[in-house]
Amino acid sequence: MKKNTTPQFCDINAKNCCSTSKTNDGIDLKSHWDNVYDNAKVNQLGWYEESPDPSLQLIQACALHKNAALLNVGAGATTLVDKLNELGYQNIIANDISPIALEKLKLRLGVEKEKVNWVVDDLTRPSELHTIGKVDLWHDRAVLHFFNEKENQDTYFDLLKKLVKPEGFVILATFNLKGAATCSGLPVHRYDKKMLTEKLGNSFELVEAFDYTYSMPSGDKREYVYTLFKRK
Repeated sequence: MKKNTTPQFCDINAKNCCSTSKTNDGIDLKSHWDNVYDNAKVNQLGWYEESPDPSLQLIQACALHKNAALLNVGAGATTLVDKLNELGYQNIIANDISPIALEKLKLRLGVEKEKVNWVVDDLTRPSELHTIGKVDLWHDRAVLHFFNEKENQDTYFDLLKKLVKPEGFVILATFNLKGAATCSGLPVHRYDKKMLTEKLGNSFELVEAFDYTYSMPSGDKREYVYTLFKRK
């Protein structure tokens, strides 16, 4: 894949802006996440990880080649991209609905940002993501659970199934059934491994799943379920 080192920004005033998705409460998700990242320090956000150990554990279990295409959806300003870069992965794709979030990640990476493909796009109304080609890994931590409407969930999983290669991997980490009902002021749809398995369907096999208690920067706890699937 040819690397695109410049984020694909859209004109937010244009009719075909890359994201116009809204929640049932009428919240514009792009505006919401732009505002979140514009008004808070990254290391104070309620999902910030200094070291994304559960994700790294599952990625390493995939035994992927260093040139494998790794798509991190809803990347925000995650430190996972930093860690994957340090581990020598050469085809990292970072996606988010918020260009402001990705700009913060780029700023932290410095010159290493040139090694990452940047895609600003909405997972519930994807356009640019349809053009990136097949991927060996789809990684999502704390994004899927914000999609409460069935239509948005269906669009998300349709895109995933289009992009993930045969024998490719999927990592989904969401609030579990004991987790919080809201995050960042938005309602969430909680999952367990059975629910995620049903969403993916018979073409994906569950390889590993575990519950994980995440400690927020504030000290509060959040209950997640982490899952690793392999496409048949």
